[in-house]
Amino acid sequence: MIALVGLAGSGKSEAGKVLQALGYTVVYFGGAVLEEVRRRGLEVTAENEREVREDLRRQHGMAAMAILKLPEIERVQAQGAKVAVDGLYSFAEYELLRERLGHRLKLIAIHTPRALRYQRLAARAVRPLSPEQIDQRDYFEIKNLDKGGPIAIADVHLVNAADAETLHRRVEEAVATLENSI
Repeated sequence: MIALVGLAGSGKSEAGKVLQALGYTVVYFGGAVLEEVRRRGLEVTAENEREVREDLRRQHGMAAMAILKLPEIERVQAQGAKVAVDGLYSFAEYELLRERLGHRLKLIAIHTPRALRYQRLAARAVRPLSPEQIDQRDYFEIKNLDKGGPIAIADVHLVNAADAETLHRRVEEAVATLENSI
């Protein structure tokens, strides 16, 4: 199982597309938040996502997204498929998955310069963010979710400061390296 870690706009979802093309089933941890936002009948906005994300963590603890998505991960693995997690956030989520999977869990950290993340997140069609919203989210996730821990201890670190093709090639190379090390 490979989990993608990085700040918003770093390229995790784009890397997830590569993993999907390589035969991985992608489980989007942020999907737990979006599902709950919709279940509550709320509009999908950065503010509503933040509110729901924080509420889910109050209910389930810091490993909330892993707890909520673990049945899906286990179902996919039971079918014999390889799993990729898009958006592991907290160190508690990492610990829960590591407890279940041991050294079979590999992390790919994707790093992108802040100015480029601002451009990408402002231009995205779904849920665009302003620089202020990005900074608020970054600071909250680093300070309150311990998001930096999984990024720091990743097995592979990729810089995504070029085009999508370059990222795709780097992800493919990283996956080949990780699969050969298991």
